[in-house]
Amino acid sequence: MAVWPGLWPALLGIVLAAWLRCSGAQQSATVANPVPGANPDLLPHFLVEPEDVYIVKNKPVLLVCKAVPATQIFFKCNGEWVRQVDHVIERSTDGSSGLPAMEVRINVSRQQVEKVFGLEEYWCQCVAWSSSGTTKSQKAYIRIAYLRKNFEQEPLAKEVSLEQGIVLPCRPPEGIPPAEVEWLRNEDLVDPSLDPNVYITREHSLVVRQARLADTANYTCVAKNIVARRRSASAAVIVYVNGGWSTWTEWSVCSASCGRGWQKRSRSCTNPAPLNGGAFCEGQNVQKTACATLCPVDGSWSPWSKWSACGLDCTHWRSRECSDPAPRNGGEECRGTDLDTRNCTSDLCVHTASGPEDVALYVGLIAVAVCLVLLLLVLILVYCRKKEGLDSDVADSSILTSGFQPVSIKPSKADNPHLLTIQPDLSTTTTTYQGSLCPRQDGPSPKFQLTNGHLLSPLSGGRHTLHHSSPTSEAEDFVSRLSTQNYFRSLPRGTSNMAYGTFNFLGGRLMIPNTGISLLIPPDAIPRGKIYEIYLTLHKPEDVRLPLAGCQTLLSPIVSCGPPGVLLTRPVILAMDHCGEPSPESWSLRLKKQSCEGSWEDVLHLGEEAPSHLYYCQLEASACYIFTEQLGRFALVGEALSVAAAKRLKLLLFAPVACTSLEYNIRVYCLHDTHDALKEVVQLEKQLGGQLIQEPRVLHFKDSYHNLRLSIHDVPSSLWKSKLLVSYQEIPFYHIWNGTQQYLHCTFTLERVSPSTSDLACKVWVWQVEGDGQSFNINFNITKDTRFAELLALESEGGVPALVGPSAFKIPFLIRQKIITSLDPPCSRGADWRTLAQKLHLDSHLSFFASKPSPTAMILNLWEARHFPNGNLSQLAAAVAGLGQPGQNAYTLTSFGTRQGQAEAGQGPYPKLGRSAWTGPLLANVVP
Repeated sequence: MAVWPGLWPALLGIVLAAWLRCSGAQQSATVANPVPGANPDLLPHFLVEPEDVYIVKNKPVLLVCKAVPATQIFFKCNGEWVRQVDHVIERSTDGSSGLPAMEVRINVSRQQVEKVFGLEEYWCQCVAWSSSGTTKSQKAYIRIAYLRKNFEQEPLAKEVSLEQGIVLPCRPPEGIPPAEVEWLRNEDLVDPSLDPNVYITREHSLVVRQARLADTANYTCVAKNIVARRRSASAAVIVYVNGGWSTWTEWSVCSASCGRGWQKRSRSCTNPAPLNGGAFCEGQNVQKTACATLCPVDGSWSPWSKWSACGLDCTHWRSRECSDPAPRNGGEECRGTDLDTRNCTSDLCVHTASGPEDVALYVGLIAVAVCLVLLLLVLILVYCRKKEGLDSDVADSSILTSGFQPVSIKPSKADNPHLLTIQPDLSTTTTTYQGSLCPRQDGPSPKFQLTNGHLLSPLSGGRHTLHHSSPTSEAEDFVSRLSTQNYFRSLPRGTSNMAYGTFNFLGGRLMIPNTGISLLIPPDAIPRGKIYEIYLTLHKPEDVRLPLAGCQTLLSPIVSCGPPGVLLTRPVILAMDHCGEPSPESWSLRLKKQSCEGSWEDVLHLGEEAPSHLYYCQLEASACYIFTEQLGRFALVGEALSVAAAKRLKLLLFAPVACTSLEYNIRVYCLHDTHDALKEVVQLEKQLGGQLIQEPRVLHFKDSYHNLRLSIHDVPSSLWKSKLLVSYQEIPFYHIWNGTQQYLHCTFTLERVSPSTSDLACKVWVWQVEGDGQSFNINFNITKDTRFAELLALESEGGVPALVGPSAFKIPFLIRQKIITSLDPPCSRGADWRTLAQKLHLDSHLSFFASKPSPTAMILNLWEARHFPNGNLSQLAAAVAGLGQPGQNAYTLTSFGTRQGQAEAGQGPYPKLGRSAWTGPLLANVVP
């Protein structure tokens, strides 16, 4: 036993030499090297082998080996033996076999690993010895753990529709050991095992098979290992729902219980409703269609039959039937009896002939009746002769040529020496009338009581006095005079949108310049002996509350004429523009009038007028002419029956006249295509110092619920820079369609690169989504180009706001009277007022004209309203030619038109004079 200590170093050297010869074939698995002749069962085998570890931050790692039987164990790292002092050795005896066991531990620091960083991986291995040989453990690799901060790919925000797939990619930061990835939804862990609709791919992408509303959230990719935990930027995922239409409702009941009306059905964008920014349903939510309901017809009796022969009972009978017409569609049956029986022998069957007292009574009654008839005929004859005398002598009266100007007494004509033509001085005359300014509904009465209303409040004493104002009076005097009365307080205080005048039975005309609004007062519309002071006013939509229901829209200006309640014996004609594209299939048009209580009422449904109605309307492409016998406040309102209903919008482009800064603004106005709307914008731009830079254009704006968009394009970037942050500007549909908002416009702001830049070339587009559009090509010099400024100046009207007497009419008074006298009586050859209406394309209004005392006067009044001041009398003469009795009417009218033109131009035998100067002489030459 004494030699073992000496032999041990020798044996260890032999073993080490043998191990070194095999070091080139080292493997990670355990390798045994037995001593020849030794018992292989006594070779060391490892109970614990070193395992791969990671160094976190600066903390050293611990490697452990344990083998049995083992007499020595040493660590070798990267081919070098670890010093013996660095080993911690613990010896023991294996309890199961009784063999010696040894456990060895070493620490490996971060510095040791970093020495070989980049060359090869750092590894350590255990070598255990016993008397039978050596055994090597597996290699344990020691790595420095880390996790970088930045993700190689982060998830991005997405907007997806319902049931669409979602893929959110994520590539975690580089790290050792490789990072594990998990996903958070609104900070809650996404667990694919609990939700089969989601899974995570090998590349760490989160996949949602079908998007649900609950999947709308903020998603975060989380990467982690033993060193750190990193979070990506959150990606917002929005699952939107596009709107879907519900089913159509049933058609509503026809709006008219009798005749033509309309019915509608609706649907809502709730199947599903748009969510999270989803698109709204396309198309209209209301459909309208025309409908017709059969009107009930009440039965009426046919004429009585002839009396039957007298019967034996001294009676005879007659019958009738309920067949003229027969009741239908639920109409009422005829009332009364269908058989009438009477005595046929004057009671001779019962009594003898009447006595002499009865005969005397009958004779006396007949004589009284004859006297009354003769007296009535005499009165009618006297009245007719007086009227003819007045009309025949009025030709020389200055009232036809000078209106209300006082003139001296003139002698009568030779053929009627007992008549004098006298004109009173009307400058100081006042006419007082009594009556309700808002007529009551319970029928006429000799004296009406004044009623309270916002249009006209009662004056003191229940009387209203209209004063005559001379033609030279100022507008301010008129406003100050009327502003003290309650009924005028709702009217505008300015005079630019107002006209007024004093009129008598000769009539006249009021016009508001540059608005297309006028009021024609025909002759004899005002009762003879009455003098009225009449006004005409244009209101701003924001100053008058006009309630609009459903799909209704304002198509015309709101106009007042008054005072309301005055007595008129003929209809006056109110003319005003409208912006609708008239079509019976697309529009339901109604005339609204404000009552004395302030509420608005439908007084006329266009296309369903009754001939005896108080109101009537001649609708043309851009204007309407309203016949009315009651003055008040009016507006034309349209209700769309289909998406084809369109309003005309006038597009105007304005810009500053002088540009003193680098910024340059282009204002695009979208107005109703009416003269009054154009006038308001032109006045506003004059105050702002603007000028028109392109010719105005018209756009048809449909009832499709789509907005109006405006954009600017092709701006030269080298000279100008647009400050518009979006691709287009937008005006909401309802702002345009309700028609009550003024000055709708958008402004495009451009900035010059240099103050010397003066040439501008670009395009402005205006269009309705899925509708009509217009494009403006702008190319002009902003400092000196004014070629478009004259376009608006050409549209201004001439003339004065008020014309009284004959000067207000194109047709001379006496020629007018001759035409009326010739064409009013029916003619068997058809050469009467009906043919005149047909030639003037007014034959659709025959029933209305026929309901008036003088149909020809109504036709001529409408011609005056439509063709003043530029009407061509020659065209009217051509229509009158061949009608009536001789061709004299056409000849005199043609001659008057020709001489009128010569007098205005200063040609022929007439000097260049105004209308009031040459009307009288021409009448004397034209009218025989």
